[in-house]
Amino acid sequence: MKLRKVTAASAVVLALAVTATACGSDDKKDSDSSGGNKKITVGIKFDQPGIGQKTPQGYAGFDVDVATYVAGKLGYKPDQIQWKETKSADRENALSRGDVDFIAASYSITPERQTKVDFAGPYLLAHQDVLIRSDDTAIKSPSDLNSKKLCSVTGSTSAQNVHDKLAPKAQLQQYPTYSACLTGLQNKAIDALTTDDSILAGYASQAAFKGKFKLGGFKMTNENYGIGVKKGSDLKAKINTALEAMVSDGSWKKAVDKNFGPANYKNEPAPKIGNIVS
Repeated sequence: MKLRKVTAASAVVLALAVTATACGSDDKKDSDSSGGNKKITVGIKFDQPGIGQKTPQGYAGFDVDVATYVAGKLGYKPDQIQWKETKSADRENALSRGDVDFIAASYSITPERQTKVDFAGPYLLAHQDVLIRSDDTAIKSPSDLNSKKLCSVTGSTSAQNVHDKLAPKAQLQQYPTYSACLTGLQNKAIDALTTDDSILAGYASQAAFKGKFKLGGFKMTNENYGIGVKKGSDLKAKINTALEAMVSDGSWKKAVDKNFGPANYKNEPAPKIGNIVS
């Protein structure tokens, strides 16, 4: 009889312990889903001032601000974001492998890329342009680039596009980085640098170059920047909702002014979600 009482008591204790453990597990799960220990991995550029840059103080740029806002709307605080460098050639692979949850990295929406990944947005309409010295009065249109030394980075097609379509006599110069092109532009070794106007504005906005360069304002192509997600991901719709909120509450305009303002960047209005300008 005494043995049976002890066993029964033990059973009650064991049951209570199991119940407590189960409740504890549910509580932890609820805590994680509400922002406890969860993380989100976001792909950005690490080497584009004004767009996405890794600095001693952290990460900065327009894409970083957009991604931080979007992540916030998805339920993640800034310290729950893991930033991962995604170079242009590896963006589709990073998404398909699951290395990142989404990418905001001057990622132009193109038909070819849309066969591999899905895009939320666009969230910025950029254009191919040129950066010239502030005191340059000779380059007023793309045709004025004829016989001028035009720089772009090795592997980029921007300068070649200008040469093939707008200024066949432009003297193409390839440098390893945009920073090298800027140094050449400053030293008058080259006459103009070409790539997306948003990227050019970011470089020109750096303290070391403030007031030294200006954008041509030529709008030679349309570049619809989107946020890339894995094909079929339900994040696309959620990110689109976040981007609409960013525009409506004024955060988008603040991010544009903060990151591109010093270069007098004449940005396009915030694009409508799903409106791809060809």
